[in-house]
Amino acid sequence: MRIILVFGRLYPVRTLLMLLSLAVAGVVEGVSLTTMLPLMSVMMGDGGHSAFANQVGALLQNIGLEPNIKVLLIIIVAGMSLTSLLILLANRQVGYTVARVATDLRVDLINATLESRWEHYLRQPGGALANSVATEAFRAATAYEHAANVVALTIQAIAYGIIALIVSWQAALVCVGIGLTILLALRGLVKTSRKAGRSQTGLMRDLLISLSDTLGSVKPLKAMAREDIADSLLRSQATELNAAMEKEVTSRETLRALQEPLLALLAAAALYAGLVVWQLPMSSVMVLIFMVVRVLGLLHKAQQRHHRMAAQESAFWALRDSILAAEAQLESKGGSRQPTLTSQIAFEHVSFTYGGRRILEDADVTFKVGAITSIIGPSGTGKTTVLDLLCALLEPQEGRIAVDGVSLAELQRRSWRRMIGYVTQETLLLRDSVLANVTLGEPSLTEADAEHALRQAGAWDFVQRLEHGIHTPVGERGGQLSGGQRQRIVIARALAHRPSLLILDEATSALDPVSEDEICKTLKALTPKITIIAVSHRPRLIELADEVVELIDGKFHRLMHPGSAYLDDGIALATDRSRSSGGR
Repeated sequence: MRIILVFGRLYPVRTLLMLLSLAVAGVVEGVSLTTMLPLMSVMMGDGGHSAFANQVGALLQNIGLEPNIKVLLIIIVAGMSLTSLLILLANRQVGYTVARVATDLRVDLINATLESRWEHYLRQPGGALANSVATEAFRAATAYEHAANVVALTIQAIAYGIIALIVSWQAALVCVGIGLTILLALRGLVKTSRKAGRSQTGLMRDLLISLSDTLGSVKPLKAMAREDIADSLLRSQATELNAAMEKEVTSRETLRALQEPLLALLAAAALYAGLVVWQLPMSSVMVLIFMVVRVLGLLHKAQQRHHRMAAQESAFWALRDSILAAEAQLESKGGSRQPTLTSQIAFEHVSFTYGGRRILEDADVTFKVGAITSIIGPSGTGKTTVLDLLCALLEPQEGRIAVDGVSLAELQRRSWRRMIGYVTQETLLLRDSVLANVTLGEPSLTEADAEHALRQAGAWDFVQRLEHGIHTPVGERGGQLSGGQRQRIVIARALAHRPSLLILDEATSALDPVSEDEICKTLKALTPKITIIAVSHRPRLIELADEVVELIDGKFHRLMHPGSAYLDDGIALATDRSRSSGGR
């Protein structure tokens, strides 16, 4: 029941209201049930044989109530009604918390993941995050609901148990003892369920990771008639998941099937003990049987709820571990200085190693403000890593990156990033309108901001011609637009918040020559108001660059006349490729 304590700390007011309502409900129910014994005594005419019934009757008379059938029934019904209202109040707190639990866990995980260091984020499989948000958060909330119900049922059982002890503590203890022994003997089913629940959590995460990866490559697999490979992999994982679910269901249904015969056994034991062993009045025996069966029935329901909680709570602990792991990798906020970009960005003796491979080694380079600089070099040399260092997603292990002479480490990291527009090779568009794809729903960006960005990206003319203009849906992954149009929308997105620095990572590599030429002219028109640093293998973007920097063996080399001097993967066309003096 650790989960109740954890959520009690997270939601103290709601949890306190829930427990208080349940406690008061238990007291009210217990008080109203004390009238059952005098009621049975009156109905069976053996009141004189029950001391407790006589005491309750005398108490009622002292407060001005005649202990007849009508009065006793009214007290019982009123008490049960008030109990139901209090339990409803408690369940409202549970329902509110359950809804909040799922939402808060999802938001906490997403925020912790997005605020973590870039290296940590890269290690997280996309399918695992999707599983945590969609599945584990729901299962964690369900586990809390079951745990709360265990508490509620236990409090009710205590109320009935107190009355049973008052009627005949010897018989009640024997019956409850037998019942608890049986319940403890069934703990193995709960352990099986908890183990199956942990297996489900791990297997579901693995399955969704595989599914996410497979769907990302389904086109080539289908084109080669090799989709059966994915089918066999997913089928194997799904089979393991089914086995874990079968174990949980089997243990749960076994527990449920044993309920009726166990209750019948205990009722018979209570009847025998009351009538034969302790020779109690029939009214007392009837009340005792009712109370004992009710106690054990409630405890049995509590155990069923505990059983379900055990199967679901592993999702909460797994989710909490993911959140704590992300929070432990919280990204630094940087320094306190506000950034400017008026002169230059300089790499000064920068060294960086990633994955055991040296990317930069004592590297120096300067990027001029207001110019287009293309970074070229063979594949795998670390050009994208250079961009990550520029965005402060990664930090140099040696040396520094200076912006207008101030170390990037001294600048407020978020403020620096707000000065950057970033465009990748992948044209990742939402299945939404052009406006939503440009602003991404940011409240501070208006339709006028989106139009300004679309004009800068050379996209406004074709957007105006769409059926609903800027409000036209672009389709799944932007499928209603051409490749060049999609890329312009992505560029407009990067320009929407009016950055000072635009970073392009192979942004034109998927375009045909005509579309590439048009977009390159658009990019050129953005300077000198916007500084552009682009990683590219495409000749057109290299030709229009003001400067070209080549990255080879961890060093930067500035090319003098880069014009048409480069093709894919850093293969030189030896027209004029001499390096400037001091070009590192």
